[in-house]
Amino acid sequence: MFHKSLKPFPKDFLWGASTSAYQVEGANLEDGKGPSCQDVKKVPEGTSELDVCADQYHRYKEDIALMAEMGFKVYRFSISWSRILPKGTGEVNPKGIEYYNNVIDECLKHDIVPLVTMFHFDMPAALDERGSWSNPESVDWFLNFAKVMFENYGDRVKYWLTINEQNMLTLVGPVIGTLRLPEGCTNVLKETYQQNHHMLVAQAKAMALCHKMLPGAKIGPAPNIALIYPNSNKPEDTIAAQNMNAVRNWLYLDMAVYGKYNNLVWSYLEEHDACPEFHEGDEEALLSGHPDFIGFNYYSTGTVELSDGTEEGGGDQQNSRGLPGMARNVKNPNLMKTEFGWEIDPIGFRNTLREVYSRYRLPIVITENGLGAYDTLTEDGKVHDPYRIKYLQEHIKQMRLAITDGVEMMGYCPWSAIDLISTHEGMKKRYGFIYVDRDEFDLKTLNRYRKDSFFWYKKVIASNGEDLSDL
Repeated sequence: MFHKSLKPFPKDFLWGASTSAYQVEGANLEDGKGPSCQDVKKVPEGTSELDVCADQYHRYKEDIALMAEMGFKVYRFSISWSRILPKGTGEVNPKGIEYYNNVIDECLKHDIVPLVTMFHFDMPAALDERGSWSNPESVDWFLNFAKVMFENYGDRVKYWLTINEQNMLTLVGPVIGTLRLPEGCTNVLKETYQQNHHMLVAQAKAMALCHKMLPGAKIGPAPNIALIYPNSNKPEDTIAAQNMNAVRNWLYLDMAVYGKYNNLVWSYLEEHDACPEFHEGDEEALLSGHPDFIGFNYYSTGTVELSDGTEEGGGDQQNSRGLPGMARNVKNPNLMKTEFGWEIDPIGFRNTLREVYSRYRLPIVITENGLGAYDTLTEDGKVHDPYRIKYLQEHIKQMRLAITDGVEMMGYCPWSAIDLISTHEGMKKRYGFIYVDRDEFDLKTLNRYRKDSFFWYKKVIASNGEDLSDL
């Protein structure tokens, strides 16, 4: 669709960026914080531990001041479950409550809206030992955690996100370091989707609780959504694309919005004797969620063809290998790749936005979108990252086209506000507008430096998306 003129970004559009607690804060056992599953896992070979990260725990004021200098309207960050509930349930850690009170107040001091992610890959280790999401009690654990957050921060936090990338926790949990299988598990697919079911119920109950406790607040999900293309015009490849879209995308958004399992996914689970068991009250709970908006992370699309049944599954967030009997993943020769092998598809961003809005008709906030790269700090304290500027330019252009298509956009929070530890590729894979002076194992000074993209994004925000020109 060609447009003679483009609609502007909304006047109240929320420009900002994102981080997550376990990847940016450090201080992972400080001031009463209990360990999370991320703190006790074996990190991938060649990547650093998570005890320091970007040290935002001690430098949040400096970091938020830099975000304010960029002109942020919103800062999306997560609350570490085990920082405020060291054992996951029971006693509340006052130092943890105080820390996030300070972060929220610092944001508000700079007129930055706090957008809080409730769970970002960091189940408390004490609950991980009790089965994590495989335990049906996990629904109540999460609801109690939500209640503590709403009670302590709900007077100032008006926008909430439930579970970050739940679809990735389900599809590639081992890569993220989160999937815990009970001893003697023989049907891994069934167990995985039972855990997923508990998360879906927990999310729905948390959304309902938010609306009850905080009637002025808004809440939504935050999966990783990427439209899947058929590899050809063969009808069989279109079926494969529909299959993978259902498993990767629509299961999570259908459930959040409608409270119902996607029919293609349920058929797939039936075929593999992997349908989750419903506990008493689950069906009613799933129907009670009613998100106010949809948040989703977007990095790239995927491409699939007819399955031959031999696919191994697995991969990472953006490099699926397909699913046996459902779809075979293939590389898209029309797309460039990042240094870390992820395909780059800005037009696919518009495609995805159009499809999501067409299906659900809820406002959308992009909770992650960005380029991981090897950045270099020059001797004079500069970081020249034209590749990141180019990536963001092209995606913001496509977002504006989507707005002109009629998609209702709330905000844009690229990954990430500041350099942090990447999920499975460590510190060397940098995403931030702000450079942190440390290497994988050498902490150096941890000083902050403004990258070229910092100044470029400042210009974008000041013009409300009108000025995307190079520096």
